[in-house]
Formats: sequence, C-alpha cells, structure tokens
Amino acid sequence: MPSSALSVTLVSKSTIFPDQKSSVQHLKLSVSDLPMLSCHYIQKGCLFTRPPIPFDSLIPLLKQSLSKTLSFFPPLAGRLFTDPNGYIHIACNDGGVEFYHATCTGLFIRDVIGPLDVPQFVKKFFCFDKTVSYQGHFKPIMAVQVTELGDGVFIGCSVNHAVTDGTSFWNFFNTFAEICRKMGNTNNIQSIEKIARQPDFSRESVLISSAVLRVPEGGPKVTFNENEPLRERIFSFSREAILELKAEVNNNNKNDVVVSDGNFNAVEILGKLSNDKHRKAVVSNTAEISSFQSLCALLWRAVTRARKLPSCKTTTFRMAVNCRQRLNPKLDPLYFGNAIQSIPTYASAGDVTSRDLRWCAEQLNKSVRAHDDETVRRFVKEWEKDPRCFPLGNFDGASMTMGSSPRFPMYDNDFGWGRPLAVRSGGANKFDGKISAFPGRGGNGSVDLEVVLAPETMAGIESDLEFMQYVSSY
Repeated sequence: MPSSALSVTLVSKSTIFPDQKSSVQHLKLSVSDLPMLSCHYIQKGCLFTRPPIPFDSLIPLLKQSLSKTLSFFPPLAGRLFTDPNGYIHIACNDGGVEFYHATCTGLFIRDVIGPLDVPQFVKKFFCFDKTVSYQGHFKPIMAVQVTELGDGVFIGCSVNHAVTDGTSFWNFFNTFAEICRKMGNTNNIQSIEKIARQPDFSRESVLISSAVLRVPEGGPKVTFNENEPLRERIFSFSREAILELKAEVNNNNKNDVVVSDGNFNAVEILGKLSNDKHRKAVVSNTAEISSFQSLCALLWRAVTRARKLPSCKTTTFRMAVNCRQRLNPKLDPLYFGNAIQSIPTYASAGDVTSRDLRWCAEQLNKSVRAHDDETVRRFVKEWEKDPRCFPLGNFDGASMTMGSSPRFPMYDNDFGWGRPLAVRSGGANKFDGKISAFPGRGGNGSVDLEVVLAPETMAGIESDLEFMQYVSSY
C-alpha cells in the first residue's frame, strides 16, 4: 500500500465545552489515581461502518452529543492542578476537551482488521500520542478524534489515566454513543435530561488519603522504553474454544465446589469489574478454575516458553483488579475515577513451563481470591508509607501485565448506525508483555487478547501448539 494511502489528514480541530456549567467543584486524586500520573493517556476506540448521513452532518452531531455528554461527566472537561500543600485535584472548570476531525479515505475497514498484526497506522487514529497523564495540568484531560475512512469511521478517545480507569472510560464512551443515538433520532438536545448510568463523584472512601505524592521537577516520566521494537496482534478465542480450555484445566480437579449466583467466572474476579455485581461464596479450599484464569494461564505458559528463560528465573503475571466491590463498605459500581490495584503472581520459569496448566491457573486464582477488603486497605497503607507512581513495564524480561477486561461493554456503543466492527487501542502504555483483554464481537463469552511482545517472543507463541490450538481463525 503506498504511503500516501496511509496519510491521516487533519480536517479541523476545535474545543468542545459542556452544554451546562459544572455542579461538581474539585475532586481530589486518590491513591489509585495518583500512581497513574506517570502513565500515558488511555487510548481506546471503535471502528464502525460508514454512517448513512454525510460527514458534514455527522461531525456537528458528534460535537453536540459530546457537549451534552460532558455535562454528565464534568471532570473530563476539567484540568489537573496542584494545591499549595502538594495535593493534586481535578478542577471541574469547564475548560473543555479537544475534538479532531481527520480523514484517511485511502484506508478501508479491511486494512484495519485484515492484517495479522495490528497496523502501525492505527496509532494515527488517536491524538495525544505518548502524552503522560501528569500533563493534564497543562493539556485537556480528554480528546476525541473522528477519522473518516474509505468505507467506515473510527471514533477514538484519549483520556487522562489519572482521572479514569477502564470502568469510568467505557461508561463515558457508552453514554456518548447513547446520547448521539438519541439526538440523531430526536434532534432535540433538551430532551436528554438523564442518562442510564450516572457516574458517582463521591470522594469519601479509604482511597482518599492525606499522603502527598512528591513529583520531580517537570513531572513524572513513563517507566518503560517507548521506542523498543514490538509486535502487536489480536488473538481471538471463541466461546467454544474457551469452554474447551476451561474443561481441560478443570479435568484434574472435579470435586471442587463453588457456590455462587450461578454466573461466576474468572472475568468477574480478574477483570476491572465495570458492570458485575456477582459475588461468590467459596465452600472449598480450591475454587473451580474458570474461563479467564485458564486463558491467562495458557498465555503465561506460552510467553514464558517463548522467552526461553532460565528455569530459576522468577516470572510475574500482573493483573489489575477492580476494588469497587472488594471494599467494605463497597464503592458505587459507577464510582468515577481509578479504583484498581495491581496484583502480581510470581512463579519460576521452570514451574510455569514444567507444571501443568491447572497449576498455573491456580496460582492466579489464589492471588485474586486473596485480594479482599483487608488486602485492599493494606495496599493503601503501603502506598501511603512510600507514595510513588506506578512502575509500568517489563523490567526483568520475565513479566506480563494484563489490563482491560472482557466485561467492559465495548461493543455496546451504537452512535446511531450500528454496533462497532472492532475495538482498537493506540500506542499508549505498550511494552513487551502488555496484554489487554477485550470482549469478542460475537459476545457469549468470546474473548480477544491484544498481545504486545518483542518480535522473537511473538514468533514463539505463534508456533506454540498448546496456545495456538485454542486460537480461532481471524
């Protein structure tokens, strides 16, 4: 494909303000927000077919819908500021967000989702590339880019990671789509006075601390090499493949009993739980290993084999878990901000590769099951003793970090002309061993893993028979 076809051209840039003044004042960053100040802005977006209305009508509709949506999410239109005591807050000052209209009509839907690896040009569908979240002191907290393709459109969002986690991000994105769809049908902005999932802006939990994070002059920097050579690929797992994998993992231990509401699975405990109210009561020492734990263990083994690590080398599989329902009292499920903690599971490379899949999945299961209210509070106290930004990366060549969640309603974004064809992310926070879990477009428990690895490691898992037997044809 000629380079001219890959050129993303900026058509217009504007600032979008909330259509109503904010009733929220300042929100203090929590012990879950502050560590994210050294991370890049979150970059996530959705690919759609071409809308039935012309773009000169679509762009004003999206701008008006965004303005209305911001009135329900005033922190996103604000700015960060540091008070004289060193505390960092979000000023909900209606400062506005940036809106970019871009075009790349030489690119088509097949060019985005067809290649084996995620194409590099997908990064051009997002603005604020490699922007560190601390820069929210000087830049908008959010920017939206709408990119017109030859036969489709990509709507990408870049949001400060110290302001939102995945739960809050997708609640905003879903609401943006919902409002756009309603406005396209009624063309009456005044008719939208309520939204289905009103965010909770309270700041009254154990996550709000008196500890001060001291930042270096110029602000914190990312803690990984932004320029290392990487490959990025989406591996898709059908519902049938995942059920087969789960059955294989649990075949070794059929007598374990879990009592729940009948809908317990590993996504519920591993993901950043945006919509999940399901809770479980374990009545045996070993819980059933569920789908997503099995999938994580499968990938942990494949990557460890591909890296050809010494058997004595300690490997780490790190997962971000939602603390909203783990705390007692619980946070509102729609608490706005970060409410996540990172849970590491350690095992030697020799154990990961020589023991069976069940054993690896059990280690992940034990780590997450142990992360209760007491553990969340202990993590908070440990951070307060040594306030610091989160060290994101693969520092020892033996680490993996799982983010996002198949529970997030990524495909529930209908702006008025149908569900997304695909979900993609930008170049933010990507390093060797960074994994993001998305729901499969077909739903019903299917999962897509966005896998970022060193090129030689990616080649290794692509030829790993245990791993690839469960991967669906793309």
